[in-house]
Amino acid sequence: MSSGIGAAYAKALAEQGADVAILARRKQKLERVAEECRSFGAKCLSVVCDVTAEDSIKAAVQEIADAFGRIDVLINNAGVCEFSLLEDHTTEQWNKVIATDLTSAFLMTREVEPYFKKQGYGRVVNTASVGALEAGAMQISCLAAKGGILQVTRELAAELAPFGVLVNVIAPGVFATEMTDGMLEAEGSLVLKNRTCLKPLCRAQGAVPADAASGIRGEHVLHGTDIYVDGGLTSQL
Repeated sequence: MSSGIGAAYAKALAEQGADVAILARRKQKLERVAEECRSFGAKCLSVVCDVTAEDSIKAAVQEIADAFGRIDVLINNAGVCEFSLLEDHTTEQWNKVIATDLTSAFLMTREVEPYFKKQGYGRVVNTASVGALEAGAMQISCLAAKGGILQVTRELAAELAPFGVLVNVIAPGVFATEMTDGMLEAEGSLVLKNRTCLKPLCRAQGAVPADAASGIRGEHVLHGTDIYVDGGLTSQL
Protein backbone atom coordinates (compact mmCIF):
# COMPACT_ATOMS: atom_id res chain seq x y z
CA MET A 1 0.00 0.00 0.00
CA SER A 2 2.84 2.32 -0.77
CA SER A 3 1.33 3.77 -3.96
CA GLY A 4 -1.65 3.83 -6.29
CA ILE A 5 -4.97 2.35 -5.22
CA GLY A 6 -3.51 0.83 -2.06
CA ALA A 7 -2.35 4.21 -0.82
CA ALA A 8 -5.77 5.64 -1.68
CA TYR A 9 -7.45 2.95 0.44
CA ALA A 10 -5.20 3.71 3.39
CA LYS A 11 -5.75 7.46 3.24
CA ALA A 12 -9.52 7.08 2.80
CA LEU A 13 -9.77 4.91 5.89
CA ALA A 14 -7.53 7.22 7.92
CA GLU A 15 -9.62 10.23 6.87
CA GLN A 16 -12.71 8.41 8.16
CA GLY A 17 -11.06 7.95 11.56
CA ALA A 18 -9.61 4.44 11.28
CA ASP A 19 -6.16 3.55 12.55
CA VAL A 20 -4.33 1.72 9.79
CA ALA A 21 -1.35 -0.50 9.13
CA ILE A 22 0.14 -0.44 5.66
CA LEU A 23 2.31 -3.16 4.17
CA ALA A 24 4.66 -3.09 1.19
CA ARG A 25 8.27 -3.75 0.29
CA ARG A 26 9.38 -0.13 -0.22
CA LYS A 27 10.06 1.45 3.16
CA GLN A 28 10.49 5.07 2.04
CA LYS A 29 7.28 5.10 -0.01
CA LEU A 30 5.43 3.38 2.84
CA GLU A 31 6.52 6.02 5.29
CA ARG A 32 5.37 8.85 3.00
CA VAL A 33 1.90 7.32 2.84
CA ALA A 34 1.97 6.76 6.61
CA GLU A 35 2.68 10.45 7.20
CA GLU A 36 -0.29 11.40 5.03
CA CYS A 37 -2.49 9.04 7.03
CA ARG A 38 -1.25 10.52 10.32
CA SER A 39 -2.12 14.00 9.08
CA PHE A 40 -5.78 13.01 9.56
CA GLY A 41 -5.10 12.23 13.21
CA ALA A 42 -5.00 8.48 12.67
CA LYS A 43 -2.44 6.08 14.01
CA CYS A 44 -0.56 4.51 11.12
CA LEU A 45 1.95 1.68 11.33
CA SER A 46 4.11 1.06 8.27
CA VAL A 47 5.43 -2.49 7.99
CA VAL A 48 7.90 -3.67 5.38
CA CYS A 49 6.50 -6.96 4.09
CA ASP A 50 6.87 -9.20 1.07
CA VAL A 51 3.37 -10.60 0.58
CA THR A 52 4.71 -13.42 -1.56
CA ALA A 53 6.70 -14.77 1.41
CA GLU A 54 4.78 -16.65 4.11
CA ASP A 55 7.29 -15.90 6.89
CA SER A 56 7.22 -12.18 6.08
CA ILE A 57 3.41 -12.17 6.27
CA LYS A 58 3.39 -14.00 9.62
CA ALA A 59 5.84 -11.52 11.12
CA ALA A 60 3.92 -8.52 9.76
CA VAL A 61 0.55 -9.67 11.07
CA GLN A 62 2.04 -10.37 14.48
CA GLU A 63 3.59 -6.88 14.57
CA ILE A 64 0.24 -5.31 13.67
CA ALA A 65 -1.67 -7.34 16.25
CA ASP A 66 0.85 -6.39 18.92
CA ALA A 67 0.60 -2.71 18.02
CA PHE A 68 -3.20 -2.43 17.77
CA GLY A 69 -4.51 -5.29 19.90
CA ARG A 70 -6.95 -6.37 17.18
CA ILE A 71 -7.42 -6.44 13.40
CA ASP A 72 -10.79 -5.43 11.98
CA VAL A 73 -10.26 -4.96 8.26
CA LEU A 74 -7.97 -6.64 5.74
CA ILE A 75 -7.51 -5.17 2.27
CA ASN A 76 -5.67 -7.44 -0.14
CA ASN A 77 -4.38 -5.14 -2.84
CA ALA A 78 -0.94 -6.34 -3.96
CA GLY A 79 -0.65 -6.56 -7.71
CA VAL A 80 1.78 -6.79 -10.61
CA CYS A 81 1.30 -7.51 -14.30
CA GLU A 82 3.62 -8.94 -16.93
CA PHE A 83 2.75 -8.15 -20.55
CA SER A 84 3.89 -10.65 -23.17
CA LEU A 85 2.62 -13.08 -25.74
CA LEU A 86 2.02 -16.65 -24.58
CA GLU A 87 5.08 -17.92 -26.44
CA ASP A 88 7.25 -15.38 -24.61
CA HIS A 89 5.60 -15.58 -21.19
CA THR A 90 8.06 -17.34 -18.93
CA THR A 91 7.31 -19.62 -16.02
CA GLU A 92 9.08 -17.10 -13.80
CA GLN A 93 6.69 -14.35 -14.94
CA TRP A 94 3.68 -16.59 -14.36
CA ASN A 95 4.82 -17.58 -10.85
CA LYS A 96 5.65 -13.98 -9.90
CA VAL A 97 2.22 -12.68 -10.87
CA ILE A 98 0.24 -15.55 -9.37
CA ALA A 99 2.19 -15.26 -6.11
CA THR A 100 1.70 -11.50 -5.88
CA ASP A 101 -1.86 -11.10 -7.13
CA LEU A 102 -3.53 -14.31 -5.96
CA THR A 103 -1.57 -16.37 -3.45
CA SER A 104 -0.89 -13.31 -1.31
CA ALA A 105 -4.64 -12.86 -0.70
CA PHE A 106 -4.90 -16.48 0.45
CA LEU A 107 -1.88 -16.18 2.76
CA MET A 108 -2.89 -12.83 4.26
CA THR A 109 -6.48 -13.87 4.90
CA ARG A 110 -5.44 -17.18 6.42
CA GLU A 111 -3.08 -15.38 8.81
CA VAL A 112 -5.67 -12.78 9.88
CA GLU A 113 -8.60 -15.21 10.14
CA PRO A 114 -7.93 -16.26 13.76
CA TYR A 115 -8.24 -12.66 14.93
CA PHE A 116 -11.55 -12.25 13.09
CA LYS A 117 -12.94 -15.46 14.56
CA LYS A 118 -11.88 -14.51 18.08
CA GLN A 119 -13.53 -11.10 17.73
CA GLY A 120 -16.62 -12.37 15.94
CA TYR A 121 -16.05 -9.56 13.47
CA GLY A 122 -13.97 -8.90 10.38
CA ARG A 123 -14.00 -7.33 6.94
CA VAL A 124 -12.00 -8.51 3.92
CA VAL A 125 -11.80 -6.48 0.72
CA ASN A 126 -9.96 -8.14 -2.15
CA THR A 127 -8.82 -6.38 -5.31
CA ALA A 128 -9.51 -7.97 -8.68
CA SER A 129 -9.82 -6.16 -12.01
CA VAL A 130 -12.25 -5.72 -14.86
CA GLY A 131 -9.84 -8.10 -16.54
CA ALA A 132 -11.40 -10.87 -14.46
CA LEU A 133 -14.55 -10.35 -16.52
CA GLU A 134 -13.25 -9.10 -19.86
CA ALA A 135 -9.89 -10.43 -21.01
CA GLY A 136 -7.28 -8.70 -23.13
CA ALA A 137 -4.28 -10.06 -24.96
CA MET A 138 -0.77 -10.45 -23.52
CA GLN A 139 -1.82 -10.61 -19.84
CA ILE A 140 -2.40 -14.32 -19.23
CA SER A 141 -0.96 -14.57 -15.73
CA CYS A 142 -2.53 -11.36 -14.45
CA LEU A 143 -5.98 -12.16 -15.79
CA ALA A 144 -5.79 -15.70 -14.44
CA ALA A 145 -4.91 -14.32 -11.01
CA LYS A 146 -7.70 -11.73 -11.04
CA GLY A 147 -10.26 -14.32 -12.09
CA GLY A 148 -9.04 -16.46 -9.22
CA ILE A 149 -9.54 -13.57 -6.81
CA LEU A 150 -13.27 -13.52 -7.64
CA GLN A 151 -13.58 -17.18 -6.68
CA VAL A 152 -11.43 -16.79 -3.58
CA THR A 153 -13.76 -13.98 -2.48
CA ARG A 154 -16.89 -16.07 -3.03
CA GLU A 155 -15.44 -19.06 -1.19
CA LEU A 156 -14.33 -16.95 1.76
CA ALA A 157 -17.70 -15.22 1.88
CA ALA A 158 -19.39 -18.60 2.32
CA GLU A 159 -16.84 -19.97 4.77
CA LEU A 160 -16.40 -16.95 7.03
CA ALA A 161 -19.97 -15.61 7.20
CA PRO A 162 -20.83 -17.64 10.34
CA PHE A 163 -18.05 -15.83 12.18
CA GLY A 164 -19.27 -12.31 11.42
CA VAL A 165 -16.77 -11.77 8.61
CA LEU A 166 -17.88 -10.02 5.40
CA VAL A 167 -15.83 -10.57 2.26
CA ASN A 168 -16.13 -8.52 -0.93
CA VAL A 169 -14.07 -7.74 -4.00
CA ILE A 170 -13.48 -4.47 -5.80
CA ALA A 171 -12.64 -4.75 -9.49
CA PRO A 172 -11.05 -1.51 -10.75
CA GLY A 173 -10.96 -0.52 -14.37
CA VAL A 174 -8.12 1.46 -15.90
CA PHE A 175 -6.74 4.02 -13.46
CA ALA A 176 -3.75 6.30 -13.80
CA THR A 177 -1.37 4.88 -11.19
CA GLU A 178 2.32 4.13 -10.84
CA MET A 179 1.64 0.53 -11.90
CA THR A 180 -0.09 1.53 -15.15
CA ASP A 181 2.31 4.34 -16.02
CA GLY A 182 4.06 3.35 -19.22
CA MET A 183 1.88 0.24 -19.63
CA LEU A 184 -1.31 1.77 -21.00
CA GLU A 185 -0.02 1.82 -24.56
CA ALA A 186 0.67 -1.92 -24.51
CA GLU A 187 -1.53 -3.89 -26.87
CA GLY A 188 -3.14 -5.79 -24.00
CA SER A 189 -4.24 -2.57 -22.30
CA LEU A 190 -5.43 -0.51 -25.23
CA VAL A 191 -8.82 -2.20 -25.47
CA LEU A 192 -9.58 -1.54 -21.80
CA LYS A 193 -8.28 2.02 -21.97
CA ASN A 194 -10.10 2.99 -25.14
CA ARG A 195 -13.43 1.49 -24.05
CA THR A 196 -13.47 3.26 -20.69
CA CYS A 197 -16.36 5.71 -20.99
CA LEU A 198 -15.11 8.31 -18.54
CA LYS A 199 -12.05 10.19 -19.73
CA PRO A 200 -9.49 11.29 -18.79
CA LEU A 201 -8.67 8.25 -16.69
CA CYS A 202 -9.42 8.62 -13.00
CA ARG A 203 -6.77 8.93 -10.35
CA ALA A 204 -6.40 6.18 -7.76
CA GLN A 205 -8.72 7.92 -5.28
CA GLY A 206 -11.61 7.18 -7.61
CA ALA A 207 -11.18 3.45 -7.06
CA VAL A 208 -12.44 3.66 -3.46
CA PRO A 209 -16.24 3.67 -3.82
CA ALA A 210 -18.65 4.70 -1.08
CA ASP A 211 -20.33 1.30 -1.28
CA ALA A 212 -17.06 -0.39 -0.44
CA ALA A 213 -16.70 1.75 2.67
CA SER A 214 -20.21 0.78 3.73
CA GLY A 215 -19.34 -2.85 3.29
CA ILE A 216 -16.28 -2.39 5.46
CA ARG A 217 -17.80 -0.37 8.27
CA GLY A 218 -21.49 -1.05 8.30
CA GLU A 219 -23.74 -3.93 9.17
CA HIS A 220 -24.53 -6.66 6.63
CA VAL A 221 -24.57 -4.39 3.61
CA LEU A 222 -22.37 -6.21 1.13
CA HIS A 223 -21.14 -9.79 1.23
CA GLY A 224 -19.59 -11.94 -1.48
CA THR A 225 -20.15 -9.07 -3.90
CA ASP A 226 -18.14 -8.00 -6.95
CA ILE A 227 -17.99 -4.20 -7.18
CA TYR A 228 -16.83 -2.92 -10.57
CA VAL A 229 -15.31 0.56 -10.38
CA ASP A 230 -14.43 1.00 -14.02
CA GLY A 231 -15.62 4.26 -15.51
CA GLY A 232 -18.37 2.45 -17.40
CA LEU A 233 -16.15 -0.07 -19.18
CA THR A 234 -18.13 -3.18 -18.22
CA SER A 235 -21.41 -1.46 -19.11
CA GLN A 236 -20.52 -2.20 -22.72
CA LEU A 237 -20.26 -5.95 -22.37
